[in-house]
Amino acid sequence: MKKIIAFIVATLMLPLCAVAQSRKAVDVSTDILMFLPSAAGGINSLVKGDYKGIVQHLEAGVATVATTYLLKYTVNKRRPDGSDNRSFPSNHAGIAFVGASFLQQRYGWKCGAPAYAVAAYVGWGRIYSEKHDFWDVLAGAAIGVASGVLFTSPYAREHNISLAPIALPDGACGVHFSMRL
Repeated sequence: MKKIIAFIVATLMLPLCAVAQSRKAVDVSTDILMFLPSAAGGINSLVKGDYKGIVQHLEAGVATVATTYLLKYTVNKRRPDGSDNRSFPSNHAGIAFVGASFLQQRYGWKCGAPAYAVAAYVGWGRIYSEKHDFWDVLAGAAIGVASGVLFTSPYAREHNISLAPIALPDGACGVHFSMRL
C-alpha cells in the first residue's frame, strides 16, 4: 500500500517537475505516457489469463478512438498552437483515461488510482504543450471514462470472488475466501 501511495504522490508531482521542461518535451512525454494505462490493463489481463477482460478493454478502446476521431473530423476546432483543426476532443486524454477506467472498473481502485494519476498528467500535458484547451481534454477524458464504464464488468463480480472475516466460537478468527472457477 505504501508503494502505491508513493507512486501516486510521485505521479502527481510530475507536473511540478515538467514546468521546468520545454513544451516540446512535455508533448513528447504525453505521446508516450498516453499508452501506459492501456498497456498496464492489457498486461494485467494477460497475466491473470483474463481473456474476457482483454476483449472488454479492446471494445472500450475502439469505442473511444472511434468517438474521438468522429468528433475531431466533425467539429474542426483549431488547436491552441494553430497547428491544425483537430483539437476537439483530445484523443491522448481519451486513450489514457479509457485505460485508467478499464483498470479501475475491472480490477478496482488499487490498479485504477495510479493509472488515473498518469492519465491526469497526460491531460495536463496536452494543455501545457498547447495542443488542447481544458474543454478538449475534459471531453476526451469523459469519452474514455464512459467507454471504460460501459464496456467493462468487474472481475471480482464475474468470478464470484468474496472475502469475508470469520470468527469461531473458540475465539479464533480468520478470513474466508471463495472464487468460482
